[in-house]
Amino acid sequence: MSEPCDGPGLGPRAGEGQGRGQRDVPRFVLGCDDDEQGMCQLEAGMRNEMYREEEMEDDEDESPPERQIVVGICAMMKKSKSKPMTQILERLCKFDYINVVIFPEEVILEEPVEKWPLCDCLISFHSKGFPLDKAVEYAKLRNPLLINDLNMQYFIQDRREVYRILREEGIDLPRYAVLNRDPDNPEECNLVEGEDHVEVNGEVFPKPFVEKPVCAEDHNVYIYYPTSAGGGSQRLFRKIGSRSSVYSPESSVRKTGSYIYEEFMPTDGTDVKVYTVGPDYAHAEARKSPALDGKVERDSEGKEIRYPVMLTSMEKLVARKVCLAFKQTVCGFDLLRANGHSFVCDVNGFSFVKNSMKYYDDCAKVLGNMVMRELAPQFHIPWSIPMEAEDIPIVPTTSGTMMELRCVIAIIRHGDRTPKQKMKMEVRHPLFFELFEKYGGYKSGKLKLKKPKQLQEVLDIARLLLVELGQHNDCEIEEKKSKLEQLKTVLEMYGHFSGINRKVQLTYLRNGQPKASSEEEDSKKDGPSLLLVLKWGGELTPAGRVQAEELGRAFRCMYPGGQASNRRSLGCESPIDFGDYAGFPGCGLLRLHSTYRHDLKIYASDEGRVQMTAAAFAKGLLALEGELTPILVQMVKSANMNGLLDSDSDSLTDCQQKVKARLHEIMQKDQEFTEDDYQKLAPTSSPSLVNSMKVIQNPVNTCDKVYALIQSLTSQIRKRLEDPKSADLQLYHSETLELMLQRWSKLERDFRMKNGRYDISKIPDIYDCIKYDSQHNASVGLEDTLELFRLSRALADIVIPQEYGISKAEKLDIAQAYCVPLMKKIQLDLQRTHEDEAVNKLHPLYSRGVMSPGRHVRTRLYFTSESHVHSLLSIFRYGGLLDEKKDWQWKQAMDYLSAVTELNYMTQIVIMLYEDNDKEPSSEERFHVELHFSPGVKGCEDEENVPLGFGFRPASSENQDKKPNQGSLEDLSQDQPDQALLISEPINIQRRSPMIRNRKTGSMEVLSETSPTQSSKGCTSHRLFPSCSRQSPEIKPASGLGFEGCSMVPSIFPLETLHNSLSLKQVDEFLNTVCESSSEAHAKTMKVLSSLFDSQSQTSLYSPQQPLSSSGSETSLRPPSQPLWHGSVPSSAVSSAGPSSPVTESSGLNFSFSE
Repeated sequence: MSEPCDGPGLGPRAGEGQGRGQRDVPRFVLGCDDDEQGMCQLEAGMRNEMYREEEMEDDEDESPPERQIVVGICAMMKKSKSKPMTQILERLCKFDYINVVIFPEEVILEEPVEKWPLCDCLISFHSKGFPLDKAVEYAKLRNPLLINDLNMQYFIQDRREVYRILREEGIDLPRYAVLNRDPDNPEECNLVEGEDHVEVNGEVFPKPFVEKPVCAEDHNVYIYYPTSAGGGSQRLFRKIGSRSSVYSPESSVRKTGSYIYEEFMPTDGTDVKVYTVGPDYAHAEARKSPALDGKVERDSEGKEIRYPVMLTSMEKLVARKVCLAFKQTVCGFDLLRANGHSFVCDVNGFSFVKNSMKYYDDCAKVLGNMVMRELAPQFHIPWSIPMEAEDIPIVPTTSGTMMELRCVIAIIRHGDRTPKQKMKMEVRHPLFFELFEKYGGYKSGKLKLKKPKQLQEVLDIARLLLVELGQHNDCEIEEKKSKLEQLKTVLEMYGHFSGINRKVQLTYLRNGQPKASSEEEDSKKDGPSLLLVLKWGGELTPAGRVQAEELGRAFRCMYPGGQASNRRSLGCESPIDFGDYAGFPGCGLLRLHSTYRHDLKIYASDEGRVQMTAAAFAKGLLALEGELTPILVQMVKSANMNGLLDSDSDSLTDCQQKVKARLHEIMQKDQEFTEDDYQKLAPTSSPSLVNSMKVIQNPVNTCDKVYALIQSLTSQIRKRLEDPKSADLQLYHSETLELMLQRWSKLERDFRMKNGRYDISKIPDIYDCIKYDSQHNASVGLEDTLELFRLSRALADIVIPQEYGISKAEKLDIAQAYCVPLMKKIQLDLQRTHEDEAVNKLHPLYSRGVMSPGRHVRTRLYFTSESHVHSLLSIFRYGGLLDEKKDWQWKQAMDYLSAVTELNYMTQIVIMLYEDNDKEPSSEERFHVELHFSPGVKGCEDEENVPLGFGFRPASSENQDKKPNQGSLEDLSQDQPDQALLISEPINIQRRSPMIRNRKTGSMEVLSETSPTQSSKGCTSHRLFPSCSRQSPEIKPASGLGFEGCSMVPSIFPLETLHNSLSLKQVDEFLNTVCESSSEAHAKTMKVLSSLFDSQSQTSLYSPQQPLSSSGSETSLRPPSQPLWHGSVPSSAVSSAGPSSPVTESSGLNFSFSE
């Protein structure tokens, strides 16, 4: 067995006397079994500067000792010749006394260990096909220093053992159970599978849960999703090309093989990979979680994009524990960051970071120093540990030349949906009462059934009753029969239940339903009954998905680096390449997000359409691909926290009941509107209302016309149905003519009551249906739809907004009933923008071009329904935020809002918080708030009568005296301003606030839809969304956000600025006043907030079951009664939210709201 052989002039002894000159070539030796094999020499174009000369503790004149320390590399060739290994070994050879020998693969596989090369230190690790047994035998024989323990590598191949060791070390793991399918021990295999959970050996795991094969080499990990999110599973696998997982509709678990089942951790769509080199060094990177959409992000060289991350002190401790417990100096493992906690979910053993020069340097240094420390004494090599230059901390500085975006809060209405439909029937059958009791209906007298299993039970009852009724023919039952048939038809739609699109509500009526004179005769029974309300429809349409996704994409442009289309302005001089996003607008946000400096939470009410809108928006915002289900489960939190975003529409406030009654009374007068009516119906005299009243003139007349048009529509559809050619015509979103007829004839029946009067509450439904049909089913070619659309729209423009209050006081009162919990939450979002230590920061070395890298942007998105958007806007309009007599900008904004007729799908209210680092931390001018608004999707014929706004003018674009910083929203210089003609004189702006400049050149005006006159309000017009339109905006004036590329997807109105110079103090005091003025709302808020914080963590839609600490969750909230700005507060605590600041210490749970 020969010693490592030396090639000519390369070995340790060649040219010893010539000093370091010859040593520039690293000494790489390939172990050989006989001398004739010659030497494999690796060229190394290494940059020597990286190594400070002091590291070679070696005097030129002293001749080195005879022995070199030989480090042997024993691994499969694919691993030992990989790029990271080569890079690290080249650097390791820079140590004067270290020689590297790579064991050839054929020697490892075919030769006995006695013939393997000799070494003093062994780096050996298992990978596919590697004979670990032989390596263990070799280590026994030669007893080298082991960098990675070999026996422990058997354990690393079994996930059960990995979890056992982690558990013993007290490292946090997801809750898990092991299912061993072992023929010898059948008692260990206890699996009960439910529709939305599995039970493994007595442990219950509700979906979403994760199923991992026990063998660590098997990468086929499956994640199962709950039916409420659409069901199915995500199948993860070893990366193949650009995929790492794929969505599958299969919902039941695998029936062969042994698995670990564990609860799914709601991270925000990124995984952290940690790489240790010894217990004191860990490098961490974030990458997109393979479970999210399965697309691997790759850079221009085809490598997976990863972003360096800073570990918290707790995570560093975990890295140390993992490294020592598994006795693997070089070790990779995966962290999941969820709910402010870090969980280890996988330990991979020996693995290197790919393509990070800094890591290669560090790794070689740490390993070299380790080898020298252990072996230098016995080889009598003079050596001492060098001082590290890395010990000097890097202090990031903010440029301080401009405002920094700190917080974005958006309240967004869901996207385009199918018409909502409901049917009420009174039921008395004992089977319904049994069902009511079974699901605990008697506790509250109300019951909501949404789960597939529950709906199936309702369907079974309906089928049973219909069979019973088939035997009798009794006119009293006829009415019942048609309703039962409808119940059955609706529940049987789509052929399966995905719990998102139908629900049944049961309400207990002690004395039966009150008799409504118009409909029922006196054939009423007495005694208790149940009111069954079936709701269906209202699903997000494909167009709605596209709208949400496009809006998400456009939203990116509001973040630093959002407008730029060239690389420089993105501040991407960092070592990270952007791959797919290079030069892509909005990649500033994507980078913020992946590097954990984007604190994003998305909330949605519990309605399917709202949740799907939120998921589609997240997909566009974060550039994800594929199905919405995985995105929904991981990114969207259900905010069904007693009214944060859900409104219990059935329990209207007294005020609302009165308003509705007055509205009905006025709308049922058979005469033209009088001055008095204008006063009664539009006391705020908003132009949109007044115009609609002028169109209507006589409300009963108009209702007659509408009724006649609906009759003509239903008869047209009936004719179509008789025509064999069009009988099976496919309508939008797989509706049939039959269903369309059902929809309209129900409206026809309900709109005109038996006494000949009109049911005004049906107007919104009529408008809803005609809006849907004229947009999606125009191809059917029904006549007079436009006239029906015009009239019902005029009626709806009065009825819908006025249902939320007629006078200002009523509007405010009703709005508070809906919105106080949400307002409180917004207030807390604004206050808690100063983060504490616990949050994840970007590694300072990589944060060039990002302003103050320690900071991050908090984004809170609330997706909800029309009621909340109306209410919130009412609060801002009528709650007394500003006085329009004194504030010119607010007056303009109010005029604009009162001209907006409809808050359509995807309406947005956006609040942005900026920080001005030049101002004193305690001064009011330090934090600055802006309010923006968009009325959502454009209607069918909106182009002519659109109210003119004044464009999107974030304050940042108006600070012309401050120089723009790269990678920030301010840098609009790359955008070519549209050539807007300055017709007439520019509007004069009084200089009241420091923010508004007289010259509005930098303003971004996004009304690209209309003629130049419109964008000439004294502003040079910038496009906010330059690249979102499918065609260049110059060619097509109406390109909005450019949805026209999609057939039948109307574009969305751009954001309009309502105000851009509010101080945080103003807004905070306003929110306090509004929230406190409503006493009944106060009680409601207490309820919501207590339910929010009892859990001590923001429960995600799908949250882990163990109790979590509140460090990272939004629990430690300062009681709103303490204002944020006492001049004495030190800058660090202006509103730091964590437990660090004394004020917040006890405020986690006991809220005190000053009345």
